[in-house]
Amino acid sequence: MARLFGTDGVRGVANRDLTVSLALNLAQAAALVLGETARNEGRRPIAIIGRDPRISGEYLAAAVATGLASSGVDVYDAGVVPTPATAFLTADFSADFGVMISASHNPAPDNGIKFFAVGGHKLADDIEDKIEAAMQEEPLSPIGAGVGRVQRFADAEDRYLVHLLGAIPNTLEGLTVVIDCAHGAASAISPQAFADAGAKVIVIGNDPDGLNINAGYGSTHMSALQAAVLENNADLGFAHDGDADRCLAVDHTGAIVDGDQLMAILALSAKAKGTLARDTLVATVMSNLGLRIAMKDAGITMLETKVGDRYVLEQIREGGYTLGGEQSGHIIFSRYATTGDGILTALMIAAEVKATGKKLSELAAQMKIYPQVLINVRGVDLSRVETDPGLKEVVAEAEAELGNTGRVLLRASGTEPLIRVMVEAADEGTAHSWADRIARVVEKNLAL
Repeated sequence: MARLFGTDGVRGVANRDLTVSLALNLAQAAALVLGETARNEGRRPIAIIGRDPRISGEYLAAAVATGLASSGVDVYDAGVVPTPATAFLTADFSADFGVMISASHNPAPDNGIKFFAVGGHKLADDIEDKIEAAMQEEPLSPIGAGVGRVQRFADAEDRYLVHLLGAIPNTLEGLTVVIDCAHGAASAISPQAFADAGAKVIVIGNDPDGLNINAGYGSTHMSALQAAVLENNADLGFAHDGDADRCLAVDHTGAIVDGDQLMAILALSAKAKGTLARDTLVATVMSNLGLRIAMKDAGITMLETKVGDRYVLEQIREGGYTLGGEQSGHIIFSRYATTGDGILTALMIAAEVKATGKKLSELAAQMKIYPQVLINVRGVDLSRVETDPGLKEVVAEAEAELGNTGRVLLRASGTEPLIRVMVEAADEGTAHSWADRIARVVEKNLAL
């Protein structure tokens, strides 16, 4: 049987895969596992619930709250808040765990449920497995005064805003910033944070109706932000995804600044200030070669993890590092957050622009982007990607030709039955040529 938890919680199409009964059962199981310490200490467990504005989140949040309260957990409902806000509030309120209901950058019909442990940290795989196993057990059924209460977390947004503003090193006075909220969870909080920090704010994609989340706006649809930055002659712009744990940027010329470039800016700044722990940045294997080269030239060690912000987080926690992230815009500041925080990332980048007096385009130019070609090959045997002799031979040939000016990466997708062939090179033609050639070998040699 397939594992219920994926790389980021339990996901699916709401009311088809992710049903009310599944949400209720999952919440009851979470109460058993995540509330155990509190019960052993003789106190009632406390949980924080947050959600993004998609319509299905309304009834899924109600189902989760019902499952928790009926299991003796006191629930504080934060309403519509970003994923990093739920993680922060879990820690700030000393809750036993948190629950975020969101499908991130996915379209409105999808949704998801993910949990945060004490301190706002993502759950380890073994804890998720315990919750999944507990779904087969009898739920807790207290009566009378033993049941939990459900109440509104009235100052949730204010707590998170104070936290964000306390993290940035300087004001943003004099900057004109466009914020694209993806009709998502950042729609109220991100513009307010920038305004409170002193910036002139123009907002787009901030009219969520439960169905338009991520539709034509946000970090997966950057053209709206590019147009708005140019139209308003803004200094820069930022795009979030539906739950605001991501951030991508646009400079004053309308050029996109991706997560790798944002990490380069932040890492170089932190190293200069002496705040980059062990002079180390944590990123994934998919980060651009240009980031690796820029970090090496600056004397910064770059550690690589598997794709997924949870793996970046694990490496950061294990090594005591302070900065890491993904090309997609999940960026983690471990001094201030336990997960990727798109609003915090945007504020930190804007603060660097203000403090240095440089354009975002100038800061982004500290890293050269190498052409990166990605081809997905379906209908092949994923288990043979590292053992096939013919594939090994063509990859070795490519690596010998590319040398230090490129690289080849083959990996099986974690979410789909396919192999990803990625080639980076000094020029796009070379990258395309090798990617096509390697993909043909994969398709021929590994065919099912």
